[in-house]
Amino acid sequence: MRFPTLLAAALLLLAGCDRPMRQTASDTPRLDMALLDREVGAIADRARPGVLGVSLTNLESGETWLFNGDLRFPMQSVFKAPLGAAVLNEVDAGRVDLDQVITIDEEDISPAHSPIADAWPQRRDYTVRELLVAAVGGSDNTAADVLMKLIGGPGAVTAWLNDNHVSEIRIDRYERELQPDSVGLGSFRIAWKGDEAFRAARDRLPPATRLAAMNAYLADDRDTASPRGMLTFFHALQEEELLSPTSRALLMKIMTETTTGADRLKAGFPPGSVFAHKTGAARTDLGVNPATNDIGIVTLPDGRRYAVAVFLKAATLDAPGREKIHADVARAIVRGVR
Repeated sequence: MRFPTLLAAALLLLAGCDRPMRQTASDTPRLDMALLDREVGAIADRARPGVLGVSLTNLESGETWLFNGDLRFPMQSVFKAPLGAAVLNEVDAGRVDLDQVITIDEEDISPAHSPIADAWPQRRDYTVRELLVAAVGGSDNTAADVLMKLIGGPGAVTAWLNDNHVSEIRIDRYERELQPDSVGLGSFRIAWKGDEAFRAARDRLPPATRLAAMNAYLADDRDTASPRGMLTFFHALQEEELLSPTSRALLMKIMTETTTGADRLKAGFPPGSVFAHKTGAARTDLGVNPATNDIGIVTLPDGRRYAVAVFLKAATLDAPGREKIHADVARAIVRGVR
């Protein structure tokens, strides 16, 4: 259940990645592995029958700690952080312009959460920059799908990650495919635009159909990541191996300014911390929540920086209970890095 490692080079070896992480002398305290094992283990016991996965790395030294670090978890909207990086890579390459305007048609509309879908058709035109902010900062599903289509689709994003030795992250479907699949609905219809309409369509299905779809979704390796894989992504981002400094700064700014997840990891970090992060969550149905996630890079008040990813799947806790699991993991991390 617990997989402590001392160096991020070992992390990448386990992940099947052939790029060595930079190893430096560290001025920061070593991680208290025993404390993290003990405290996060107790939090995971509280979350049962849900399954908790946590990864943590010191971005200065590369020292890393993992809990269920190699398990696969459904990402939900945390995939939008790697998607945003892939879009900005296209900007860096000159193939996409942040100021270019994209017109959204009916076939581009995706399920909620999507303020862009809610505003359609009264508003149809958005710049790539606006779509990037909406997808990564606001978790807008329509914006994410439009951007993913612009750069070649889910397979292109996963291939770009793999080409850059970022493994254990799979992006396989558009949101307009994944969200209906996960609850047992067929192809997305414009009549399901908006959260209320989508939930009503789901709730018209027999409970047995919805339960079978949820179980299939939880067992599916598509659109999943491991906690360890997310650390690989953040390390590559931190080392500016994926993006230019300008694009990396823009992505970090969007992730820092997001208003989502205030009661998850962010609630457990001390005042004065800066957290650039992306959240993701599935709809609860039949008393089970398939995924409640939060990933990012935290800068503590004293300037120390850590990458962290927390995934919680198949939990029966209510929303405040799931968010408290995240906040308590963050508090344990703070104690473990002192």
